[in-house]
Amino acid sequence: MIFLTVGTQLPFDRLVAAVDEWAATGGVPVFAQTAAGKYRPRHCEHADYVPPSLADDLFRKADLIVSHAGMGSILTALKYRKRILILPRKAALGEHRNEHQLATARWLGRKPGVFVAHETDDVTRLLSARDVLETGDCIGDYADPALLARLRDFVSR
Repeated sequence: MIFLTVGTQLPFDRLVAAVDEWAATGGVPVFAQTAAGKYRPRHCEHADYVPPSLADDLFRKADLIVSHAGMGSILTALKYRKRILILPRKAALGEHRNEHQLATARWLGRKPGVFVAHETDDVTRLLSARDVLETGDCIGDYADPALLARLRDFVSR
């Protein structure tokens, strides 16, 4: 199962439409959390919003996460050691207030298990090649104790 999430702040119809069109022939069930967008999926089970407990369950059960380049979605995918395919929202297309998701994608796209699509054609290409996308490292719920100690030391100076 593939879990598509666009987060809870803004719809992301460009991503939802790309995944929905792929799902028509992709042969894999997709659940899409769409954030009340105008585009209504025809080939995916979907909901505008899901409660946190269901979102967590979907993250755990999914073989692949597809998302905007939101930190919450990326960190949750890494926490559960799930492969994640991200398409950054573009302010130039009216999808966000600024281009910070492009910077997030550039930075985290180097991390194992994080795959960046720059355009919707990349989304469908990567979905079709999902079997060769490798899982990355797992991250914990909390910062590394050594990092916290160094931060405490720095702040207390």
